[in-house]
Amino acid sequence: MIPNSTLKYDRITKLSLYAESGIADYWIFNLVEPQLEMHSEPYQKQRGGFDYRVKRVVLPNEVVVIPGFPELSLDLSAVFPAQMGE
Repeated sequence: MIPNSTLKYDRITKLSLYAESGIADYWIFNLVEPQLEMHSEPYQKQRGGFDYRVKRVVLPNEVVVIPGFPELSLDLSAVFPAQMGE
């Protein structure tokens, strides 16, 4: 486990701030798991806070298309080296 992980902060505080600002796509490169957490479709909750409607988890051996740039993709095996999962 990564001792100084900001994962909780990224998942709660930053995610809410990005959604409130209307940022359409928010990605968290989770180095603890390892995986990419893709959030999209920001909205305001009935009780006030902000969140994203859609969460997609992408695994280290997968490729993801960059939102807004359908001709560009990111191979996560280049982001998460094999030894990270060991």
